[in-house]
Amino acid sequence: MNAARVSILALLVFWAASALAVVAVPPLVGRVVDRTGTLSSGDIASLNQTIRTFEARKGSQIAVLIVPTTDGEAIEPFSLRVAEAWKIGRNKIDDGALLVIVKNDRRLRIEVGYGLEGALTDATTKRIIDEEITPKFKSGDFAGGVSAGVNKMIRIIDGEKLPEPEPPHWHQQTGLFDVDALFNPFLLIPVFLFGGLMRTMLGRLVGAAVGGGVVTLIAWFLFGSIVAAIFAGLIAALFVLFSDAITSSTSGGSGSWSGGSSGGSWSSGGSSSSSGSSDSGGGGGSFGGGGASGSW
Repeated sequence: MNAARVSILALLVFWAASALAVVAVPPLVGRVVDRTGTLSSGDIASLNQTIRTFEARKGSQIAVLIVPTTDGEAIEPFSLRVAEAWKIGRNKIDDGALLVIVKNDRRLRIEVGYGLEGALTDATTKRIIDEEITPKFKSGDFAGGVSAGVNKMIRIIDGEKLPEPEPPHWHQQTGLFDVDALFNPFLLIPVFLFGGLMRTMLGRLVGAAVGGGVVTLIAWFLFGSIVAAIFAGLIAALFVLFSDAITSSTSGGSGSWSGGSSGGSWSSGGSSSSSGSSDSGGGGGSFGGGGASGSW
């Protein structure tokens, strides 16, 4: 009985030690994450620029990870763990690809998202490893090997029909400018406060002119449209001219104004801003183990 308990305890300790020995997935801090110092800052900047340009044009995402070792873990499960953690590729399109290099173990793998498995097949990724990457690695040219592999992946993905990437938010306007943006409360509140200050300091007419002019310049900078800028400036000037009538008609409403500004909309706006995609974030793509491994 005691022997059985000792055996079970030893097995549990072994499992716990094995779990603790698994190499943690590094955080995704850019499209190229080098935990070995193999690539120079210039190499990383160049690769990041190449991948960012491709991502903006095609929508698909590529990432590179270089680690010293997996401490005995096979590269296939390690690479898949990284892919699942980073979620490279767009959500529901799953058009991500990940190049993982384990330098000290002399192993590498290309992990392919579901949406690219028709282009980056197992055979294709194996050829990229054998023909583009490992010959340069064998000669010590790691930067050249990574660059060659990434560029080959980009050329192949370019031939795949994928959904168009979404344009940046500031390019989504179909007309000269978005009128609704001018009535955003986060823009209107500073305008009203500034206009009221100008009226108090300079008087009604001069304050209206100065306030409208400054708002015109700011709006021109923000919207990039002279029409939008003039429109915003006129609104500000009119507010300065008639702000006394507005405030008198809404006297007693300061409590509701304060309540509105302290409501949930501020935190909601901040939340959506922080949750937006960034250069270092994955897009929510999924992986199923497609790809190929190699060594040098």
